Amino acid sequence: MSDGVRIILPGVLRELADGLSEVVVPVGGEPTSLRAVLDAAVVTRPQLGARIRDEAGALRRHVNVFVDGQDVRRLGGLDVLVDPDAVVHVLPSIAGG
Repeated sequence: MSDGVRIILPGVLRELADGLSEVVVPVGGEPTSLRAVLDAAVVTRPQLGARIRDEAGALRRHVNVFVDGQDVRRLGGLDVLVDPDAVVHVLPSIAGG
């Protein structure tokens, strides 16, 4: 039995999550949509939610999200089912030159 879905945050997002490098979202024993996992993760962290999703609730174009190493945009986006012991990485795109 797992403790929940682990959401791994890069340094640039940690300040929006009380300095945490990861947030664990308990989801019970059944697969849950990524949307529901993110909703639960940001309920007390609205600024983090705003950096990941836009006003319509879609993933921001410059944010990449991976579930167990797979790009969610290729798996069904926010509707992809996430196993209770999954690892989600949130990676904002880095620009520069």
